[in-house]
Amino acid sequence: MTPITEVAGRRVPLTNLEKVLYPATGFTKAELVHYYATTADALLPHLRDRAVSFLRYPDGPEGQVFFTKNVPPGTPEWVTTAEVPRSSADSPARMVVVQDLPSLVWAANLVTEFHTHQWLVDSPDEADRLVFDLDPGAPATVVQCCEVALWLRERLAADGIEAYPKTAGSKGLHLLAAVSGASPERTSEYAKALAVEAERALPRLVVHRMTRSLRPGKVFVDWSQNAARKTTATPYTLRARRTPLVSAPVTWEEVADCRSPGRLEFQAEDIAPRLRQHGDLMAPLLDRRRASPLPEAT
Repeated sequence: MTPITEVAGRRVPLTNLEKVLYPATGFTKAELVHYYATTADALLPHLRDRAVSFLRYPDGPEGQVFFTKNVPPGTPEWVTTAEVPRSSADSPARMVVVQDLPSLVWAANLVTEFHTHQWLVDSPDEADRLVFDLDPGAPATVVQCCEVALWLRERLAADGIEAYPKTAGSKGLHLLAAVSGASPERTSEYAKALAVEAERALPRLVVHRMTRSLRPGKVFVDWSQNAARKTTATPYTLRARRTPLVSAPVTWEEVADCRSPGRLEFQAEDIAPRLRQHGDLMAPLLDRRRASPLPEAT
Protein backbone atom coordinates (compact mmCIF):
# COMPACT_ATOMS: atom_id res chain seq x y z
CA MET A 1 0.00 0.00 0.00
CA THR A 2 1.29 3.46 -0.92
CA PRO A 3 2.05 5.48 2.22
CA ILE A 4 0.02 8.66 2.58
CA THR A 5 1.41 11.72 4.34
CA GLU A 6 -0.77 14.60 5.47
CA VAL A 7 0.78 17.93 4.50
CA ALA A 8 -1.04 21.10 5.60
CA GLY A 9 -4.35 19.27 5.48
CA ARG A 10 -3.77 17.55 2.12
CA ARG A 11 -3.20 13.82 1.68
CA VAL A 12 -0.04 13.31 -0.36
CA PRO A 13 1.06 9.83 -1.51
CA LEU A 14 4.80 9.19 -1.23
CA THR A 15 6.32 6.23 -3.05
CA ASN A 16 9.62 4.31 -3.06
CA LEU A 17 11.16 6.50 -0.39
CA GLU A 18 14.01 4.07 0.20
CA LYS A 19 15.17 4.26 -3.44
CA VAL A 20 18.76 5.51 -3.81
CA LEU A 21 18.67 8.25 -6.45
CA TYR A 22 22.30 9.36 -6.25
CA PRO A 23 24.47 6.22 -5.91
CA ALA A 24 27.67 8.27 -5.55
CA THR A 25 26.47 9.60 -2.19
CA GLY A 26 23.65 7.22 -1.23
CA PHE A 27 21.13 10.11 -1.32
CA THR A 28 17.64 8.62 -1.29
CA LYS A 29 14.22 9.71 -2.48
CA ALA A 30 13.20 10.25 1.15
CA GLU A 31 16.09 12.69 1.51
CA LEU A 32 15.04 14.46 -1.69
CA VAL A 33 11.48 14.93 -0.44
CA HIS A 34 12.80 16.06 2.95
CA TYR A 35 15.11 18.56 1.27
CA TYR A 36 12.28 20.17 -0.68
CA ALA A 37 9.93 20.21 2.31
CA THR A 38 12.49 21.84 4.61
CA THR A 39 13.60 24.35 1.96
CA ALA A 40 10.02 25.33 1.10
CA ASP A 41 10.08 28.73 2.79
CA ALA A 42 12.85 29.85 0.45
CA LEU A 43 11.88 27.86 -2.65
CA LEU A 44 8.11 28.36 -2.82
CA PRO A 45 8.15 32.14 -3.37
CA HIS A 46 10.25 31.56 -6.50
CA LEU A 47 7.78 28.96 -7.80
CA ARG A 48 4.54 30.69 -6.86
CA ASP A 49 2.43 32.05 -9.74
CA ARG A 50 4.78 30.58 -12.35
CA ALA A 51 4.10 27.65 -14.64
CA VAL A 52 6.54 24.83 -13.90
CA SER A 53 8.34 22.52 -16.27
CA PHE A 54 9.46 19.36 -14.51
CA LEU A 55 12.74 17.74 -15.51
CA ARG A 56 12.05 14.32 -14.09
CA TYR A 57 14.56 11.60 -13.18
CA PRO A 58 12.52 9.00 -11.23
CA ASP A 59 15.31 6.39 -11.30
CA GLY A 60 18.08 8.87 -10.58
CA PRO A 61 20.28 10.93 -12.91
CA GLU A 62 21.71 7.78 -14.47
CA GLY A 63 18.24 6.59 -15.49
CA GLN A 64 15.76 8.11 -17.90
CA VAL A 65 15.63 11.93 -17.70
CA PHE A 66 12.75 13.74 -19.41
CA PHE A 67 10.84 17.02 -19.41
CA THR A 68 7.17 17.16 -18.42
CA LYS A 69 5.50 20.43 -19.34
CA ASN A 70 1.83 19.44 -19.42
CA VAL A 71 -0.04 18.51 -16.23
CA PRO A 72 1.07 14.94 -15.38
CA PRO A 73 -1.56 12.18 -15.25
CA GLY A 74 -2.84 11.62 -11.73
CA THR A 75 -2.26 15.21 -10.59
CA PRO A 76 -4.52 15.85 -7.56
CA GLU A 77 -7.42 18.21 -8.18
CA TRP A 78 -6.17 20.54 -5.45
CA VAL A 79 -2.92 21.27 -7.32
CA THR A 80 -3.21 24.59 -9.16
CA THR A 81 -2.90 24.52 -12.94
CA ALA A 82 -3.00 27.27 -15.55
CA GLU A 83 -3.29 27.67 -19.30
CA VAL A 84 0.01 28.85 -20.73
CA PRO A 85 0.37 30.33 -24.23
CA ARG A 86 2.62 28.61 -26.70
CA SER A 87 3.40 29.62 -30.28
CA SER A 88 0.62 31.29 -32.25
CA ALA A 89 0.12 28.07 -34.22
CA ASP A 90 -0.48 25.94 -31.10
CA SER A 91 -3.27 25.87 -28.58
CA PRO A 92 -2.38 26.82 -24.99
CA ALA A 93 -0.77 24.23 -22.74
CA ARG A 94 -2.04 23.44 -19.27
CA MET A 95 0.80 23.38 -16.76
CA VAL A 96 1.24 22.98 -13.02
CA VAL A 97 1.68 26.03 -10.77
CA VAL A 98 3.26 25.06 -7.44
CA GLN A 99 1.55 27.39 -4.96
CA ASP A 100 1.91 25.70 -1.58
CA LEU A 101 3.69 23.10 0.51
CA PRO A 102 1.38 20.15 -0.32
CA SER A 103 1.85 20.82 -4.04
CA LEU A 104 5.61 21.05 -3.56
CA VAL A 105 5.77 17.73 -1.69
CA TRP A 106 3.53 16.10 -4.33
CA ALA A 107 5.85 17.37 -7.08
CA ALA A 108 8.94 16.28 -5.14
CA ASN A 109 7.54 12.74 -5.09
CA LEU A 110 7.78 12.80 -8.91
CA VAL A 111 11.58 13.32 -8.49
CA THR A 112 12.18 16.48 -10.43
CA GLU A 113 14.14 19.60 -11.13
CA PHE A 114 11.94 22.71 -11.15
CA HIS A 115 12.20 25.06 -14.13
CA THR A 116 10.17 28.27 -14.52
CA HIS A 117 9.56 30.99 -17.11
CA GLN A 118 10.67 34.59 -16.70
CA TRP A 119 7.05 35.75 -16.40
CA LEU A 120 4.01 35.13 -14.19
CA VAL A 121 1.00 33.13 -15.37
CA ASP A 122 -1.31 36.13 -15.07
CA SER A 123 0.93 38.33 -17.25
CA PRO A 124 2.69 36.19 -19.88
CA ASP A 125 3.28 39.19 -22.13
CA GLU A 126 5.45 40.98 -19.55
CA ALA A 127 8.78 39.63 -18.35
CA ASP A 128 9.53 40.19 -14.66
CA ARG A 129 12.91 38.48 -14.79
CA LEU A 130 16.07 38.92 -16.80
CA VAL A 131 18.40 35.93 -16.86
CA PHE A 132 21.87 35.10 -18.14
CA ASP A 133 23.06 31.49 -18.10
CA LEU A 134 26.85 31.47 -18.05
CA ASP A 135 27.99 28.10 -19.41
CA PRO A 136 31.74 27.30 -19.49
CA GLY A 137 33.28 25.29 -22.30
CA ALA A 138 36.09 23.08 -21.03
CA PRO A 139 38.75 23.74 -19.95
CA ALA A 140 36.95 26.87 -18.70
CA THR A 141 35.07 26.39 -15.42
CA VAL A 142 32.82 28.33 -13.09
CA VAL A 143 35.92 30.37 -12.17
CA GLN A 144 35.83 31.99 -15.61
CA CYS A 145 32.04 32.32 -15.31
CA CYS A 146 32.63 34.42 -12.21
CA GLU A 147 34.88 36.80 -14.15
CA VAL A 148 32.15 37.26 -16.74
CA ALA A 149 29.47 37.63 -14.05
CA LEU A 150 31.38 40.48 -12.43
CA TRP A 151 31.61 42.29 -15.76
CA LEU A 152 27.88 41.79 -16.39
CA ARG A 153 27.06 43.00 -12.90
CA GLU A 154 28.77 46.31 -13.54
CA ARG A 155 27.28 46.64 -17.02
CA LEU A 156 23.75 45.98 -15.74
CA ALA A 157 24.28 48.42 -12.87
CA ALA A 158 25.11 51.09 -15.44
CA ASP A 159 21.56 50.62 -16.74
CA GLY A 160 20.12 50.72 -13.23
CA ILE A 161 19.59 46.96 -13.01
CA GLU A 162 20.75 44.95 -9.98
CA ALA A 163 21.77 41.36 -10.65
CA TYR A 164 21.85 38.41 -8.25
CA PRO A 165 24.00 35.30 -8.83
CA LYS A 166 23.30 31.63 -8.22
CA THR A 167 25.10 28.47 -9.19
CA ALA A 168 23.61 26.53 -12.06
CA GLY A 169 23.94 23.42 -9.93
CA SER A 170 26.13 21.84 -12.58
CA LYS A 171 29.18 23.69 -13.91
CA GLY A 172 28.07 27.25 -14.57
CA LEU A 173 26.48 30.33 -13.07
CA HIS A 174 23.15 32.12 -13.47
CA LEU A 175 22.50 35.85 -13.11
CA LEU A 176 18.95 37.01 -12.43
CA ALA A 177 17.46 40.48 -12.15
CA ALA A 178 13.97 41.82 -11.51
CA VAL A 179 12.69 43.89 -14.45
CA SER A 180 9.41 45.51 -15.41
CA GLY A 181 7.50 46.92 -18.33
CA ALA A 182 9.03 44.90 -21.17
CA SER A 183 7.90 41.93 -23.21
CA PRO A 184 9.91 38.71 -23.27
CA GLU A 185 10.92 39.64 -26.82
CA ARG A 186 12.31 43.01 -25.74
CA THR A 187 14.03 41.43 -22.74
CA SER A 188 15.66 38.88 -25.04
CA GLU A 189 16.86 41.65 -27.36
CA TYR A 190 18.40 43.51 -24.45
CA ALA A 191 20.07 40.38 -23.06
CA LYS A 192 21.50 39.51 -26.47
CA ALA A 193 22.89 43.02 -26.88
CA LEU A 194 24.69 42.73 -23.54
CA ALA A 195 26.02 39.28 -24.45
CA VAL A 196 27.44 40.70 -27.69
CA GLU A 197 28.91 43.61 -25.76
CA ALA A 198 30.50 41.21 -23.27
CA GLU A 199 32.11 39.28 -26.11
CA ARG A 200 33.56 42.50 -27.53
CA ALA A 201 34.86 43.59 -24.12
CA LEU A 202 36.22 40.14 -23.18
CA PRO A 203 36.99 38.47 -26.54
CA ARG A 204 39.30 35.82 -25.08
CA LEU A 205 36.76 34.82 -22.47
CA VAL A 206 33.20 35.24 -23.84
CA VAL A 207 31.17 33.90 -26.73
CA HIS A 208 27.53 34.88 -27.31
CA ARG A 209 26.70 32.24 -29.93
CA MET A 210 25.77 28.66 -29.11
CA THR A 211 28.00 27.17 -31.83
CA ARG A 212 29.93 24.36 -30.13
CA SER A 213 33.14 24.92 -32.06
CA LEU A 214 33.40 28.46 -30.63
CA ARG A 215 33.02 27.49 -27.00
CA PRO A 216 36.12 25.53 -25.81
CA GLY A 217 37.92 27.56 -23.15
CA LYS A 218 35.28 30.30 -23.18
CA VAL A 219 32.07 31.18 -21.36
CA PHE A 220 28.90 31.03 -23.44
CA VAL A 221 26.65 33.89 -22.29
CA ASP A 222 23.27 32.32 -23.00
CA TRP A 223 20.78 35.15 -23.39
CA SER A 224 18.13 33.01 -25.10
CA GLN A 225 16.44 31.81 -21.90
CA ASN A 226 14.62 35.14 -21.79
CA ALA A 227 12.40 33.98 -24.66
CA ALA A 228 8.78 33.54 -23.63
CA ARG A 229 8.81 29.77 -24.19
CA LYS A 230 12.08 29.10 -22.35
CA THR A 231 12.52 28.12 -18.71
CA THR A 232 15.44 28.25 -16.27
CA ALA A 233 16.28 26.16 -13.21
CA THR A 234 14.54 27.68 -10.19
CA PRO A 235 16.61 28.87 -7.22
CA TYR A 236 17.12 26.00 -4.73
CA THR A 237 16.10 23.21 -7.12
CA LEU A 238 18.08 20.00 -6.94
CA ARG A 239 19.76 19.02 -10.20
CA ALA A 240 19.92 15.67 -11.94
CA ARG A 241 23.68 15.37 -11.65
CA ARG A 242 26.02 12.71 -10.24
CA THR A 243 25.57 14.11 -6.73
CA PRO A 244 22.63 16.09 -5.24
CA LEU A 245 23.87 19.49 -6.35
CA VAL A 246 21.62 22.51 -5.86
CA SER A 247 21.14 25.65 -7.93
CA ALA A 248 22.16 27.75 -4.95
CA PRO A 249 22.11 31.54 -4.55
CA VAL A 250 25.54 32.93 -3.72
CA THR A 251 26.92 36.27 -2.59
CA TRP A 252 28.89 38.57 -4.85
CA GLU A 253 31.78 38.18 -2.42
CA GLU A 254 31.76 34.44 -3.08
CA VAL A 255 31.75 35.11 -6.82
CA ALA A 256 34.67 37.55 -6.58
CA ASP A 257 36.67 35.17 -4.35
CA CYS A 258 36.12 32.03 -6.44
CA ARG A 259 39.50 30.52 -7.38
CA SER A 260 38.47 26.88 -7.86
CA PRO A 261 35.25 25.20 -9.07
CA GLY A 262 34.67 23.44 -5.76
CA ARG A 263 34.18 26.79 -4.01
CA LEU A 264 30.81 27.17 -5.72
CA GLU A 265 29.45 23.65 -5.47
CA PHE A 266 26.64 23.18 -2.97
CA GLN A 267 24.75 20.00 -2.21
CA ALA A 268 21.40 19.51 -0.51
CA GLU A 269 22.96 19.27 2.95
CA ASP A 270 24.66 22.66 2.51
CA ILE A 271 21.50 24.69 1.94
CA ALA A 272 19.95 24.78 5.43
CA PRO A 273 23.15 26.24 6.99
CA ARG A 274 23.39 28.77 4.17
CA LEU A 275 19.80 29.86 4.68
CA ARG A 276 20.44 30.29 8.39
CA GLN A 277 23.52 32.39 7.61
CA HIS A 278 22.30 34.45 4.67
CA GLY A 279 18.55 34.04 4.41
CA ASP A 280 17.27 33.91 0.85
CA LEU A 281 19.85 35.81 -1.19
CA MET A 282 17.34 35.91 -4.06
CA ALA A 283 14.57 37.52 -1.98
CA PRO A 284 15.04 40.95 -3.61
CA LEU A 285 13.79 39.45 -6.88
CA LEU A 286 10.38 39.02 -5.24
CA ASP A 287 10.00 42.71 -4.36
CA ARG A 288 8.27 44.33 -7.32
CA ARG A 289 9.31 47.76 -6.03
CA ARG A 290 12.91 46.81 -6.81
CA ALA A 291 12.18 45.82 -10.40
CA SER A 292 13.95 48.01 -12.95
CA PRO A 293 12.75 49.07 -16.39
CA LEU A 294 14.97 48.19 -19.32
CA PRO A 295 16.69 51.09 -21.08
CA GLU A 296 15.10 52.33 -24.27
CA ALA A 297 16.05 50.39 -27.36
CA THR A 298 18.51 52.17 -29.61
